[in-house]
Amino acid sequence: MKRKWRLLTAVTALAVLTSPALPAAADSPPGRPADPRPDTEKLTRHLKAIEVKSRGRVDVETVGTSNEGRPIFGASVGRGPLRLMYVTQQHGNEPLGTPAALKLLEELGTERTPQNRAILRAVTIDIVVRANPDGHERDWRYNYDPDADPEYGEPGKGYDPNRYHDPEVAPEDNPVPESAAIRRLYDRTAPDLVVDYHMQGRYVDDEGKEITASVLWPTHPDVGDGALELSRQAVVASAEAIEDSYGDANVSLYPGGDYQGISRNAYGLKGSGSVLVELSATGPDREQDQIASAYDSMYATAAAAADGSLFEIDPGLADELPERGDPLPSDDARPFRSDGDDLD
Repeated sequence: MKRKWRLLTAVTALAVLTSPALPAAADSPPGRPADPRPDTEKLTRHLKAIEVKSRGRVDVETVGTSNEGRPIFGASVGRGPLRLMYVTQQHGNEPLGTPAALKLLEELGTERTPQNRAILRAVTIDIVVRANPDGHERDWRYNYDPDADPEYGEPGKGYDPNRYHDPEVAPEDNPVPESAAIRRLYDRTAPDLVVDYHMQGRYVDDEGKEITASVLWPTHPDVGDGALELSRQAVVASAEAIEDSYGDANVSLYPGGDYQGISRNAYGLKGSGSVLVELSATGPDREQDQIASAYDSMYATAAAAADGSLFEIDPGLADELPERGDPLPSDDARPFRSDGDDLD
């Protein structure tokens, strides 16, 4: 065990950590790396190929449309009563959760292992795969809305989708189609747990070791006790899965705020467990490792929810996660930073 926050119960640890090896992408020969930034056309082909190969186990739909007419895809796998919702790439220049989600859909939808079958009997997973396609095409944080004069975003560019999840705003009144699509899927599926995958700059811990991911639960003071407990349990499960994904992986807490329009807080306020996962931009040489760690987080969370071990984790272990330290002076950090700090 690397850290005192890590799970101490052997049975729980086994359930959380037994995710299978990262599978090859459906449209790539075995051993080929995942495309970290597939364009919209390639993403569409890949999702459709997974849907066909799964023979009905994966269902792909369009849950929204961007301002430029690009599809916002939702994909579902499983038939269990527990509902999980994963969201990737709300910010267009934070891409690595998206290939991880594709690999998860392919693994669970096409590989009929005993563990996969057990997960799919117990859990239904709904994934918003690349919530912000226009931002992806422009390699920027915002959606695309040249008429925007937003409170959160940049005038003439667009809105920051992850500031427009206020629970008190109905989807039809939301000026951000990407955020509205996520909310509509949330309302339709009523997930027990939401996990939102982002990226951050480069940081070190207090020992000078680089942080490869940061995690956090809802911090709004009005989030209910049940939602907060599940969020913190899922934070611990996800952090451990990431740290065990590869040798140098190193997880910290994320220093997030309590604004209710952030999805991490918004869906906690609506009664779901809610987790933020921020993968660090550790550079091109480590992107495959980072994709693998996001995949392991997704798979391990589903596996632990399916066998019930997620709900046995001591939520107090989340408090033992180390704080994120100082930023590295790196160009890789700059796209994710504003006014000297990262934002969810």
